[in-house]
Amino acid sequence: MLHERLPEFSRSRIQRWIEDGHVLVNARRSRASHLVRAGEAIDVKPAEAPPLHATPEAIPLTVLYEDDDVVAIDKPAGMVVHAGAGIHSGTLVNALLHRFGALSGVGGALRPGIVHRLDRYTSGVLLVAKNDAAHQRLAAQFSGRQVEKIYLALVHGKVKLESGRIERPIARDPVRRVRMTARLAEGRAAWSEYRVLRRFAPRAARASGFTLLEVRIGTGRTHQIRVHLSSLGHPVAGDTLYGAPAKVEGRPLLGRYFLHAHRIRFQLPSTGEEIAVVSPLPSELEAWMLGLDAET
Repeated sequence: MLHERLPEFSRSRIQRWIEDGHVLVNARRSRASHLVRAGEAIDVKPAEAPPLHATPEAIPLTVLYEDDDVVAIDKPAGMVVHAGAGIHSGTLVNALLHRFGALSGVGGALRPGIVHRLDRYTSGVLLVAKNDAAHQRLAAQFSGRQVEKIYLALVHGKVKLESGRIERPIARDPVRRVRMTARLAEGRAAWSEYRVLRRFAPRAARASGFTLLEVRIGTGRTHQIRVHLSSLGHPVAGDTLYGAPAKVEGRPLLGRYFLHAHRIRFQLPSTGEEIAVVSPLPSELEAWMLGLDAET
């Protein structure tokens, strides 16, 4: 019950609170197995999680670009960028520490080198700072919206316009706290621009087909592309959190979102030279898309 009311915290975190006496039932400590009855008062005092420290792990990495200041990694879908929410190993940070040793410490012991992030099931190019000076210069480019970020997204349905701009604020969904929403008047400003690359015809009478989009974002809000495209009625394929069906008739399960960070353009911290790093569309996404019927 507590996890349903507090979805932003992991089950293991809540279990620890109960064991440590931070959850009281009628002002008394209780067990996790306690069945809550009508009229009982539940008092929860959230406790800070113990500090985490990333440790090196021998996990393979694909490097797209590297110099003395920055590394561009081709992050696979399914890999979490850094520890948190019950995940303490197998992250990109664990792999980075094994491969490169010391990285920028600006982000703290849990996020060494991490300048920006990608969702767990989003693949593609991600920048990592090797030292503090590089981190600060890259962070300034991101905050100044000087970094160009281009994604590829396959969405459900036929997007009517050949190109468009979505400018809607993004906020935490007040009902489902694990989601974000662009349907409220309040939130953090966000904009995304899209361009149609290919269209795929529906295979059944009630199906709506797919559209492959190139998406450029000028802000980096949590779940931004997924939220913005879903707000148009075109959820990203495989993204059941934002409305995509769990299964597409005649196609295998994706097991991830069809969202890929394809290209990033930025200035090298040491020289100011502009550079673009490209990550090819992963083979599993390419194969899944080739199984669709292109519009004629």
